Amino acid sequence: MENMNYTVTSIETLKQYTQGTVVPLTGFDGDPEHPFVARLKRPSMLALAKSGKIPNALLSTASDLFANGSNAVDEDDNTMMSRMFDMCVLMAKASMVEPTYEQLEEIGLQLTDEQLIEIFNFTQKGIKALSGFRR
Repeated sequence: MENMNYTVTSIETLKQYTQGTVVPLTGFDGDPEHPFVARLKRPSMLALAKSGKIPNALLSTASDLFANGSNAVDEDDNTMMSRMFDMCVLMAKASMVEPTYEQLEEIGLQLTDEQLIEIFNFTQKGIKALSGFRR
């Protein structure tokens, strides 16, 4: 690759990445005028697996999702759908900085399916992955 006069990313910039990104998600009422805005970070699925945070029962699902994204899901397979849900919840817990997943649980609020998929897609491809959800 030819030198394109890149500048080394500063430590200060890298520190900002650890704070997460403010991301508008589909609102709980589905109204685009009322988005659910959260601060998310992009955890590594590989690091979660290595640290044992992905249970053995979900490792094959994680591998499929890592390789194929949400295209890995066979909608006719209830077991796969259940494992996909578990994996999305695991990634939401790992990625939500503010509010945390646990804070939502404490007030009795559950993320919608659409929000879980949006968060999962964000963890894998960043903010660009959410453009398909926006009209």
